[in-house]
Amino acid sequence: MRPASGRSRSASPRCASSAPAHDWRGMSSREFRYGIVPPADAARLSGRELLQGMIEGRLPAPPITQGLTFWLTEVGEGTAVFEGEPGVQHLNPMGIVHGGWTMTLIDSAAGCAAHTLLPAGVGYTTVETKVNFARAIRSDTGRVRAEGRVVSPGRQVISAEAYVRAGDGRLLAHGTSTLLVLQAAPQRPGA
Repeated sequence: MRPASGRSRSASPRCASSAPAHDWRGMSSREFRYGIVPPADAARLSGRELLQGMIEGRLPAPPITQGLTFWLTEVGEGTAVFEGEPGVQHLNPMGIVHGGWTMTLIDSAAGCAAHTLLPAGVGYTTVETKVNFARAIRSDTGRVRAEGRVVSPGRQVISAEAYVRAGDGRLLAHGTSTLLVLQAAPQRPGA
């Protein structure tokens, strides 16, 4: 299951795998790529350019999104949106979608919102994510939407928040992430 952008994506030698996509918003099925963008290629792109390339299919999506069935669908200046479809593979022993799935969705939306503000060669890592669960998510909840936005765009630490909502707009969970900016390592002479 993967949102279609209207562009055909074919497998690439750089991709770990490709998988068939399912209908999304009435768009037709197609192949979708998962993999890792080579670090040298990623270092030449701003965070927003990198993420937009994944949305458009020019770059592979991270493999984690395949197993967790959520995908980056939109980016803006300090914002990122993911959509996901929880399924039976995400259930905990009580038959409810495991909170870790929701937390990872919130961390991804908040982190990618921060990433949109970073210049080429600069990365980030999560220091902390805190989540509040408002309603249980079940395997039949249907598609959910996580909207992340930067709250404080610091040079070394970025704070962001994200909200997860059901298709009818009901709040399912919300959270905040603190992200550490990882500056590019200085080039050594002769390296």
